Amino acid sequence: MAEYDVIVIGSGPAGLTAAIYAGRALVKTLIIGGRTTGGQLMLTSDVENFPGFANPIQGPSLMTEMRKQAERFGAEIIDDDVERVDFSGPPFKVTVGNQTHTAKSVIIATGSSAKWLGLPSESNLLGKGVSGCATCDGYFFRGKRVVVVGGGDTAIEEALFLTKYATEVVVVHRRGELRASKIMQQRALSNTKIRFVWNSVIQEVLGTKSVEGVKIKDVRTGELSIIACDGLFVAIGHQPNTKIFERQIALDEKGYVISKGTKTSVDGVFVAGDVHDYKYRQAVTAAGEGCRAALDSLAYLEEQKQVTVSA
Repeated sequence: MAEYDVIVIGSGPAGLTAAIYAGRALVKTLIIGGRTTGGQLMLTSDVENFPGFANPIQGPSLMTEMRKQAERFGAEIIDDDVERVDFSGPPFKVTVGNQTHTAKSVIIATGSSAKWLGLPSESNLLGKGVSGCATCDGYFFRGKRVVVVGGGDTAIEEALFLTKYATEVVVVHRRGELRASKIMQQRALSNTKIRFVWNSVIQEVLGTKSVEGVKIKDVRTGELSIIACDGLFVAIGHQPNTKIFERQIALDEKGYVISKGTKTSVDGVFVAGDVHDYKYRQAVTAAGEGCRAALDSLAYLEEQKQVTVSA
């Protein structure tokens, strides 16, 4: 059983930033990054809105540099998934494979996963015109036509945001009316750049090297048709990665971690990033929260006199 001062669960911007701050404070830090490391930025091509880069940087490249930085400050990394946690401590227990690690403090940074349509053509073109984040990728569709799939607040927010760049935004919704709030509906329905295709679902994303269009099916008639477009934004919601934390910490009705700042319902367990932030979902806000969570964790360790934190 390996013992640590801080265990960070997650290896996206929030988790790696937390590990950088914890490691720099000379506390023994373990990152359990998961089999799919790096978070959602691993699915992003050009990142243009992360401070410090005058030119675009590839999402995977940014995460690789953040990982190297965490390692430089002494953080150990396990690229495997957490199977279960026991927050009845401290010490807190985190099990990976057949090994259980303990920590005086834990930072949860497991993020959230975009809900996808589940089409092979969708996954093939992910990052090549298929996106789950308009604020991340909308800039790349200046002067182009895009499709948004969904009918809730998320989809309408994405559609309205995309009108800043695209010549036309086509919203495809499987029902005959939106589920979004009335004010959001009014804004979208009155926007001349937004067109709606009702009672329809995406059957296939067209294109080989990039998105060239989508094939849609009318759920009432079964009729198939094609919408030519340069991008597809899937906005049918996000799912926080919190399954392993059920009955260990307080979660809201959607599964997001309930927190006050970075503090969870368990003293000594902190949270950062999309796993509790369903509003902003940006790499830079996640990184900022990773910093806050680490500083709060270090303050907790000092208060408990469990470790001496270096300045």
